[in-house]
Amino acid sequence: MKQLLIGSLACLAMASAFAVTEPTEKDAIAMAEKGAAFMKAHGKEAMMKKLAEKDPEFVQGELYVDMRDINTGIVLAHPINPSIVGKNLTDVPDASGKVYRREIIQLAASKGKGWVDYMYKNPVSGKIEPKTTYILRVGDVVLEAGIYKN
Repeated sequence: MKQLLIGSLACLAMASAFAVTEPTEKDAIAMAEKGAAFMKAHGKEAMMKKLAEKDPEFVQGELYVDMRDINTGIVLAHPINPSIVGKNLTDVPDASGKVYRREIIQLAASKGKGWVDYMYKNPVSGKIEPKTTYILRVGDVVLEAGIYKN
């Protein structure tokens, strides 16, 4: 019986070690702050290059950092959807009609950081899902790192 219990516990420990955990709000904040620290040390262009290359430091499954210009709303870097880089999508609504990008810019300009909720395509599931994104202003750009609220 003792061996069965030990074997069961070992299997449970292995299963939990391999379980994929969903990113948390703390993870999103940490990733945005890591991006800000990288930008301060290496500059905006170097950060844009890291994001374009899908550097694993800033792209981890459904959690990733993207960047937009705070003054124009133009997407400067997006590792998951590079087709929107160079575009101003500020007034394009999400699936529910919310103009969330405008809210991101306004929050970044007024408070420098915070959370914005909206609907967005999850790159892992391929479905439109509720998402909350932590935004962090760094000079004239906004770094964004979000999590899906499944």
